[in-house]
Amino acid sequence: MQKKVVVIGGGIVGLSCAYYLQKAGHQVTVIDKGDFSTGTSHINAGYLTPSHIVPLAAPGMVKKGLKWMFRPDSPFYIQPRLDPNLLRWGWKFMRASNQNHVDKSLKVIRDINLFSKDLYFELYNSDAFDFQLESKGLLMAYQSSKAEKEEAWVVNQARNLGLEVTQLDQGQLNKLQPEVEMNVAGAFYYKCDAHATPSLFMKQLLEQCQKMGVECRSNTTLTGIAHDQQKISMLHTSKGSIEAEEYVMAAGTWSQDLLGPLGVRIALEAGKGYEIHTKEDTAIQLPAILLEPKIAVTPMQGFTRFAGTMELSGINHKIVPRRVAAIAKGVHAFYPNINLSQKHLNDARCGLRPLSPDGLPYIGKHPNCKNLTLATGHAMMGWSLGPATGKLVEEVLSNKKTSLPLAPFLPTRKTG
Repeated sequence: MQKKVVVIGGGIVGLSCAYYLQKAGHQVTVIDKGDFSTGTSHINAGYLTPSHIVPLAAPGMVKKGLKWMFRPDSPFYIQPRLDPNLLRWGWKFMRASNQNHVDKSLKVIRDINLFSKDLYFELYNSDAFDFQLESKGLLMAYQSSKAEKEEAWVVNQARNLGLEVTQLDQGQLNKLQPEVEMNVAGAFYYKCDAHATPSLFMKQLLEQCQKMGVECRSNTTLTGIAHDQQKISMLHTSKGSIEAEEYVMAAGTWSQDLLGPLGVRIALEAGKGYEIHTKEDTAIQLPAILLEPKIAVTPMQGFTRFAGTMELSGINHKIVPRRVAAIAKGVHAFYPNINLSQKHLNDARCGLRPLSPDGLPYIGKHPNCKNLTLATGHAMMGWSLGPATGKLVEEVLSNKKTSLPLAPFLPTRKTG
């Protein structure tokens, strides 16, 4: 049965929802407060990450957070402030950071990542798309025995789940990338991962949605939601009102505030990440995460991107030069021949990742609002999980059996 659906948010998750809903025969409108060309979906590391099986809420993260809290250049930084939402989120995050939660999440995260990766390649192999997508795997590079030991635990879990991982010493790394000098003790090589250039795919996904008949309204701010009897009746926007039968909230970090008037409460915190890129030839061929400084390195189409940090400082796009400089310093420590200039640092951008307290996204219906489906809270996996989320949302609204069990992602689950 065809339904009229409005998707709020035009990032990777929102456009993926629109694509699969329209493909299934629904009539879709997407509204975005920007012009569909900016935001976190365009400046992330571009990873498809079956390797990222451990949720952000894990044992040791609270201790690390407290240790790094007063270091503005640290990989994980919480700006001290009296914010009730942050305090509630932090309490839930602490409660979720236990081994039992990690153990239950490993297979769940693997499955949705593999499902999403398959969907990416399905799009890539279709006649409608032509974007960069490469299966070169992902290096987890380390300099210290401590980082090696910590990642070795993850590797063991990944292998138990059937993911292919090998360990390489510096000599083996040099053979894989003979033109790139890496100052490392070694690396774990996850061959299951892939990567893409986000801006290229986002442009094609938007164009394909429009060709299919999706109405994409740019620079349209949601100003109010009319609702009664646990149901949305209309959206009020800066460019008029919109009526539909079903509504999908895919507004990332902003979702929590937009949901407030509906009595729908979810815990979300904005996790700011930074990116620096260079169009100079770095000779880097393999994507890598530099474990000690927590920096992602991705060879994209026409440039190399360096991304990093997790900064909890509220919803803002303020660039902190010290944090940008820390990324450049970390890159040089692992790649001695790469020196990012001050111009590179001055051109750095940031994006806000919507963090749920338990590290899993919110996907599914909410009982407080019968015609509302949530698709947000993906943390660092938003890019990787965009297509999977879109497909699951389509299956929910089409009353189909979902490709994956939704219980771990339901908005009403206990997150801490």
